[in-house]
Amino acid sequence: MNQETLHVNNRSYRPMAAPVVVVCVDGCEPAYLDAAIAAGVAPSLRRMREEGADLLADCVVPSFTNPNNLSIVTGAPPSVHGICGNYFFDRERGEEVMMNDPQYLRAGTVLAAFADAGASLAVVTAKDKLRKLLGHKMKGICFSSEKSDQVTLAENGIENVLELVGMPVPDVYSAELSEFVFAAGVKLMETRRPDLMYLSTTDYVQHKAAPGSPAANAFYAMMDGYLAQLDALGATIVLTADHGMNDKHDAQGRPKVVYLQDLLDGWYGAGRARVILPITDPYVVHHGALGSFATIYAPDDATAAAWIERLKTVPGMELVLTRAQAAERFELPADRIGDIVVVSEKHTVLGTAASRHDLSGLDAPLRSHGGVSEQRVPLICNRPVEGIAAGRRLRNFDALDIALNHARVAVAA
Repeated sequence: MNQETLHVNNRSYRPMAAPVVVVCVDGCEPAYLDAAIAAGVAPSLRRMREEGADLLADCVVPSFTNPNNLSIVTGAPPSVHGICGNYFFDRERGEEVMMNDPQYLRAGTVLAAFADAGASLAVVTAKDKLRKLLGHKMKGICFSSEKSDQVTLAENGIENVLELVGMPVPDVYSAELSEFVFAAGVKLMETRRPDLMYLSTTDYVQHKAAPGSPAANAFYAMMDGYLAQLDALGATIVLTADHGMNDKHDAQGRPKVVYLQDLLDGWYGAGRARVILPITDPYVVHHGALGSFATIYAPDDATAAAWIERLKTVPGMELVLTRAQAAERFELPADRIGDIVVVSEKHTVLGTAASRHDLSGLDAPLRSHGGVSEQRVPLICNRPVEGIAAGRRLRNFDALDIALNHARVAVAA
């Protein structure tokens, strides 16, 4: 590949001196790693922390999947790349839509830039909703666990993935959906040895199992084994998360929800407000589309200002901001968020109307994310790092910067 430093979205990246693997573990509250290591089921993660770099970073708020994965692969916040949720209200079209189409991207990815420079790239993601965004304009391998039986050379840059990985297509609501990502990553490193690989999992387990629980420790033990294999293959690994995860229920296990649409309709009349939940995606069984971040569209600025003051008095609210305040504080594209942004506190979630949320699929007390209380995430590397300025606020979207510009390259024996 071209050996010159690349410049993408006002950041610079040195070319790979060894294969680089960036892993985004969906919903990885730092306590999951602490608990798995303490239980003795994650020796590779322990070694990464002790012999490499053990850092903490802030993710993007709203702390949801799409905004954070796109921040990681662009090295920039949503104000630059444009993806500020899984779901939003498109004012131009007058429709509520999924934000999983590359047409909504406003910046190129570091992945595509390296592919254009001649590097070999591979991207494996758990759910197909992210695949087209992550692989936008990227020459290389890009597929999802969810649709691993449908890959083609023309569409995904690879074929016969099930044969390569040696696993069946996993259920979308399973730990195996993430395991397939890791298993595929190891097989790709063994057979294709890409210069740069991005692996992104799903948070199905984290939505159901708290840190230190048997299911959570089993998940991180599984992950640990694959990380050990990638490390043995000589890869520089940087692991981070798109967001953390918290309990969102009361002592009886009932979800603690503020239904904003019901609230506003009751105060001001039906239909005056439009509440949008950016957590919304096609996979709602494990969270019921309930998260800790919402946007509200009001009739005009004066109305929004009055609503903000009243919403601030509602129990469970952490922040109620104007569009301008939220765009500045969270580095969001102002034209893609509502007139009001609401962030609930650590153990509370936000809904639209109670009648719109099907919670029948919740077979465990609700755990979810979206707010500032889920912003702290791991940022660890299997190599020592150097040259990071003291006092620098690290972000999860510094993962590629850490891997390419600060990680010490292993010396071959």
